[in-house]
Parts: sequence; structure tokens; C-alpha cells
Amino acid sequence: MAEQATARSWLGGLAAHGRPLILATVSAGVVVGLATIAQMAFLAGIVHQGIVAEVPVEELSLLFTGAVAAILIRGIAQGFQARFAARCSRKVRSEVRHQINRSWQKAGPVAIGQISAGTLAREWLDHTDALHGYFARFLPQMILAVIVPLLVLVVVFSLDWLAGIFLLLSAPLIPLFMALVGMGAEKLNQQHFQTIGRLSGQFLDKVRGLTTLQLFGQTEPAAETLRKRSDDYRRVTMKTLRIAFLSSAVLEFFSSVAIAVVAIYIGFGLLGYITYGPAEDLTLFSGLLVLLLAPEFFQPLRLLSQHYHDRAAAMGAGAEIVERLYGIDEPRAPAQSTHHPQSPDAITARDLTLAYDTGRPVLDQVSLEIQKGDVIALTGPSGGGKSSLLYLLAGYMQPDQGNITVFGAAPGEQSFGWLGQSPFLVHGTWADNLRLTTPDATDIAIETALRQVGLGGLLNSRERGIYSRITEDGQGLSGGQARRLSLARVFVANYDLILLDEPTAGLDSDSEIYILEALHKLALAGKTLIFATHHQALLTLANRTLLVTGGGVHDA
Repeated sequence: MAEQATARSWLGGLAAHGRPLILATVSAGVVVGLATIAQMAFLAGIVHQGIVAEVPVEELSLLFTGAVAAILIRGIAQGFQARFAARCSRKVRSEVRHQINRSWQKAGPVAIGQISAGTLAREWLDHTDALHGYFARFLPQMILAVIVPLLVLVVVFSLDWLAGIFLLLSAPLIPLFMALVGMGAEKLNQQHFQTIGRLSGQFLDKVRGLTTLQLFGQTEPAAETLRKRSDDYRRVTMKTLRIAFLSSAVLEFFSSVAIAVVAIYIGFGLLGYITYGPAEDLTLFSGLLVLLLAPEFFQPLRLLSQHYHDRAAAMGAGAEIVERLYGIDEPRAPAQSTHHPQSPDAITARDLTLAYDTGRPVLDQVSLEIQKGDVIALTGPSGGGKSSLLYLLAGYMQPDQGNITVFGAAPGEQSFGWLGQSPFLVHGTWADNLRLTTPDATDIAIETALRQVGLGGLLNSRERGIYSRITEDGQGLSGGQARRLSLARVFVANYDLILLDEPTAGLDSDSEIYILEALHKLALAGKTLIFATHHQALLTLANRTLLVTGGGVHDA
């Protein structure tokens, strides 16, 4: 229940973000309702004048013109209603993706790396798109389901108050059953999104590890796992569809019965079998108009009942998104120190403590100071804490205790360069990848950066130069070339601080040389370099080597 309340509150905030477009959608819907009433009035007038008053057809041109005009206005208003609804949905979904993106940035690559890429992709695409119906259809229709029936009731009561009472008494049945059905639909939709999220994550993991599964003969168990997950998804989907079809059938039944009651009353009233109340005053015009307006009275309510499943889908997706936005473990706030000055020309760490397991700190009361322009090599045994120290300096993680300042600011507040063991590439051109960090970089700056990391020869061999295409897995480049392409971002962006985690690990000797030469150029340019490495050539590049082992950091 708490999750549902949080999701409702979050959706309410998004509705406030798109309120102007929601109101525009409602306004267009009201015009549609008024045009519909006018259209039915003109049609009833044409039938009454033609049959009862026996007016010649040529004298009914004014009524025909009015009917055609009402139909045109109704169509135009429906077009604007759909247009405003789509714009509102796009605006809200864009805001949701901005929120998700900010949460990813806040969590950092370490926390995000613990979550399946398939799950994140589903949240970014399908979960966000599931909000479309809620903002484009349900919210506007919820208002129209009040306004339009009231307009119809005013007209019906002015024609025949007894028919108006029939409509008024039957109207609450639809929202009542809609709410009863909706309570189960919300729970099922949330279960639906959870199931498809797990299925997506497992499927992506199996595809990525397909070669390994084949080598170890585990393809059949993996396929069986996916079959079971797919079957779970099928069952949840069928339950959701059953509720949708059942609710639609129930609501259609009650609205049909109500319309039938009104039709019987009008028919017997016109035949003279009912003499109670206003029945004696019924005419073909008033009776036909009431009969034509009866379905239009229930239509907004029926549409609302159909769109109520959009609400259920949005609640299910919203609960998953809210969990991602606020459920990722927040970075632990470091203890603030007040007696150590924050130098704008140094990186300072005081009494850092970081532990993944209770009682086994990776870093234990570590203090160090790095001056701007230093080239620092972090070395030591695997698992000693080198990468963890880099994560702390980058702001990707926060210490359990202690304080860090990077050139007078908190870690991560100032821009810095980062190069991990796995290069980050996007599907596009070389230029697209370098402009990820520097969108306004010129072609000349990009080409210069590529040549500085030793990709000049490869660049000359490509017909399209910096606009050559690559995929996100670096197809068309070797591992060393892909890593150098990532390093070229550092040259384009011109960062003062550059952090590197094993920059030469797994590379051939030629690629190692290019990486070393590129880092040497950065060092000569006065950049502050901090890298974790076991490579002897990189150790000689540093003017200071720190040994990270046993929870401590010491000069080697």
C-alpha cells in the first residue's frame, strides 16, 4: 500500500508538470461534447420536421447545414484533443526519463553496475511508455467524465425530467464497478512489470554469456530457466487480459440496460401507455433527442472505464520507476571535517574508511594529499583497494568515515576524465563518441585528439574519417583501439584531473605503447593523473607511487 501511495504521489507531481496540456485536452473534449449535443439536436429536429410537421426537404437546409457544421466542429476538436494529449504524454515521459537519468548519475556506475542492463532498459523504454495512456487518456477523461455527462443531463432534464432521473440513477454504477475491478488490475499490472523486468534481465544475461554457456554445456538449463520465466509472464498477461475483458463486459451490460430503460420509457410515452409526469408532453423531437443523447451520456463513463486500465498500467510501471528513483541505496554521507583546510590546488583525504563487509575494511583510516599536476600510480595486490580509492576520488562511492576534497570541492562536483578497463562506446560515429563529453567539439579538435592517442594511421585509412561508424561493442576496432578512442575524449575535454583504472590491462604491446605516450603527453601538459596499475612502464611514468594494501595507502 505504501508503494502504491508513493506511486500515486509521484504521478500527481508529473500531472502538475503537464497541467496546461491536460487542461487544453479537456477543453477540446468539452467542445467535442457540445458539438455532439448540437449534432443530435439537429438530427432530431430534421426527423421531427420531416415526419411530424411534414416540412419539405428543401426547407430543412438550415438544419442540415447545422448538422454538418456540428460534425465538422466535432472532428476538428477531436483532432486537437488527440494532439494536446500526445504532446502532454511526450512532455511527461521526457521528464520521467530526465528523472531516471539523474538517478543513474547520482547512483554512479558502481551501483548501476549491480543492476541488470535488461532491467534498466525496460524501465527506460517500456515502463516509461506505459505512462502514455495515463496522461494522454485517463487523466483528461476523468475530468470529461464529469463535465460532459453533466452537460447532457442539463439538456435531458430540460426536455424530460423523468428520463434525466433514470440517467442520473444509473450513472454511479459504472464508476463503482470500475473502481472494484481496478483494485485488482493495479496489483496485476505491477506484477506484470516486475515479471517482464526479470525476464528481460535474464534473457540479456544469457545472450551475453551464450559462448560461456556453450563451453560449459549449460545451454539447456539456461533455456529451461527462460522458458519458466516466459511462462510466468504469459500467466500474468492472461490474468490481466481476463480482468480487462470481464470489466468491459460488465460495464457495457449496465450501460446497455440503462439505455434500454430510457428507450422503453420514451417508446411507451410516445405511444401513450405512460401518462405519469412529463410523459404526456413527449414529442418525437424531445423523445428522439433524449434517446440519441442517452448513449452519449454513458460514452465518457465507458471511455473512462476503458482507460482505467491505463491507470492500472501506470500505477504498476510507476511503482517500479519510483523504486528505481528512490530505492537505490543512497551514497553514504561522509563525516564532515572542519579543521582541515580545503586547498584548491590539492586532493586531500582524511581518515578514509570503507568496508564492503562488516569488520573487513578495504581502506582503514587512510589519509593522503596529492598536489595538482602530480602523476600518481596506485599499485598493490588485486583486491587491495586501488579501484575503490579511485571510485572514492571520482565520487562514485562515499566512504563510511572520513573526508575527501578534490581541488577544494566534493568528489564528482568538478568535471574529470575517467578511463576504465572496459571502454564505453555508443552506436554511432567516432565523432559522436568523442562529443559525448564535449558536444561543441570541432572536427579539427576531434581529429587532433585521435592522433594524439595514436589513431592517426587508422583514421587516414577510413574513407569517412571521424564519421566512420562503430557499434557500442566496438565492432571494427580492436580492444586497444577502442580504449584509445575512449582516451581521446580526455584530450578533447581538456580535464585537469584524469583517473584511470588499469589503462593498459589486456592490451597488446603496440597499444600499450600508444597509451603510455598519450599519458606522457597529458603529464607534460600539467594534468593530474591518478591510475591503478601493475604495469612497470606506467610506474616509471609516475612521480609518486602509492602502495595500496592491507587497508592502508603508503608511499612505495
